[in-house]
Amino acid sequence: MKLSDAPTTRAEIEIEASAETVWRIVTDLQTPALSSPEFKGAEWLDGAGEPAVGARFTGRNAHPAIGSWETTCVVSIAEEPREFAYVVGDLETPSAVWRYLIEPIDRGGVLLRQIAQIGPGPSGLTPAIERMPEKEDRIVERRLQEHQGAITANLAQIKRLAEGGE
Repeated sequence: MKLSDAPTTRAEIEIEASAETVWRIVTDLQTPALSSPEFKGAEWLDGAGEPAVGARFTGRNAHPAIGSWETTCVVSIAEEPREFAYVVGDLETPSAVWRYLIEPIDRGGVLLRQIAQIGPGPSGLTPAIERMPEKEDRIVERRLQEHQGAITANLAQIKRLAEGGE
């Protein structure tokens, strides 16, 4: 598994709430910080205050292996109340892509999917891969496992918020 292949991981959860309620929560830049050990929060840039294609924001992160850093992200999809996605870094060769899909369920509520893609562009993994190219598969797989844990926790938090929990 190579970073240049843009590998992904995903998770989904059923939520007993309207698509509009779930949209409001997933597009709140602070929501992932409520459950993530890495993501610390974000702020809109350039006067943006809501998700719209092309809107930019700065995200703050910290990881024990590489310290703290900030990223600039660009909203790539904002189709209320169905889909929200943003890229980290360059639109053409992002270091990551984060995406939410909100699908109404016949019996009520929604199915929320979150997808995390790493690569195909350079990222925080790049220095480790350059030092140990023979370990790229393991480095990428470990990062995907970290993202899997983060999105699973994030979806559980979104469910709690959407269904009226704390």
